[in-house]
Amino acid sequence: MKKNIKKWLVLMIASILMMSLVACSASTNSKSDNSSSSDDSNTKLRIVWWGSQERHDATLKAIELYEEKNPNVSFEVEFSGWDGYWDKLATQAAAKNAPDIIQMDASYLQEYAGRNQLADLSGVNTSDIDPSLVESGKYKDKAYAVPLGNNAIGMVYNKSAFEKLGVEPPENGWTWDDLFTLAKEIQPKLEDGVYALRDFTYDPGVYELYQLSKGKGHLSKEDGSFNIDKETWLEWQSIFKELRELGVVTPPDVTVSEQEYDPKQDLLLNNTVLIKQSFAAQFPSYDSVQPGSYALVTAPRSDEAGGYLKPSMFWSVSEHSKNKEEAQKFVDFFINDPEAAEILGVSRGIPVSNKILETLSPSFSESETAQLTLINETAPDAQPFNGGPKGWGDFANNGYRQVGEQLTFGQIEPEEAFEEIKREYEDTIN
Repeated sequence: MKKNIKKWLVLMIASILMMSLVACSASTNSKSDNSSSSDDSNTKLRIVWWGSQERHDATLKAIELYEEKNPNVSFEVEFSGWDGYWDKLATQAAAKNAPDIIQMDASYLQEYAGRNQLADLSGVNTSDIDPSLVESGKYKDKAYAVPLGNNAIGMVYNKSAFEKLGVEPPENGWTWDDLFTLAKEIQPKLEDGVYALRDFTYDPGVYELYQLSKGKGHLSKEDGSFNIDKETWLEWQSIFKELRELGVVTPPDVTVSEQEYDPKQDLLLNNTVLIKQSFAAQFPSYDSVQPGSYALVTAPRSDEAGGYLKPSMFWSVSEHSKNKEEAQKFVDFFINDPEAAEILGVSRGIPVSNKILETLSPSFSESETAQLTLINETAPDAQPFNGGPKGWGDFANNGYRQVGEQLTFGQIEPEEAFEEIKREYEDTIN
């Protein structure tokens, strides 16, 4: 906890020195002719999100539609990939300079809501959304986030590569043993520098699927306490140590160099691996680069299913926004307006509005149908969703990953690594 507080203090000081740079970085103005107006009837909203180019383009078009329907509103937009998004947002939030509208992830929701950084969104109409999805955006019974898409966790694989190899691809309902056996079987058929599987050693999200499938629950309990099962975790590390030695998974230097969704540095998109993890909502990011080349399959199972359903992401509104009412209106428009839905498609996952989904699904493309199929295949025995306690995002993306990287490079032994991960958790989670 002391480490976490110290981090926020450092970020607050840094933000004061860098505020002007942060405000301008990676941003652009929509409807620039209104942006400098001093007329009180004109409202400018800052909005930020992460994602692929396909998502960026769809969001910008939806914003343009909102501006057409609301001539008094203009937007200053900021967008990026996942890498660096949360560090920048933390700096802005510490200085009470966060954008009015923030794309939020479940792993960070409690962090920001718990620090009074997010506004109550109870004014947004969510009556047509599944109640469980609506609940996922709440913290202490208040709505601080509105879900933007329905989603499921699974695996994505290079369908075209499997066809060229003459190998049967994975099927829904497969097991972890099926995955590891398949990877070992196809590796000898691959060219040098190509690997059957991405190394999942430092990825807590994929390990959690394995622990869930073994009946050991999520990595944290509902009360926020540590719940990584040592025996199961050491078993997982043993499996991937063997796969690295066999050359079936990416070498450490290749694994840590990945930048997801970047056509040149995403390990699936640059044809370095054939199989990796994916959420349904991420599938357009792959399909848009090489249409028709990829397919989705359910998360592997063991004694139980490993997959779960979750909101793809949320919109939240900054507690320090001077335009909370207008920001909520935009969030309402984003999930409920039929014209906006046509533009956005499934760029943030399957639409959360049941009316919108009923209207759009008959015209879904093959890629969009693939997302819906993964959700439907996961749903019957899906594990319960757990977004993690406050501080989970920092732990997962920093503490756990750093120790996992040491493991892949052979700089630490598994037993010691487990204890270090536990210490990182206790220092970070509060």
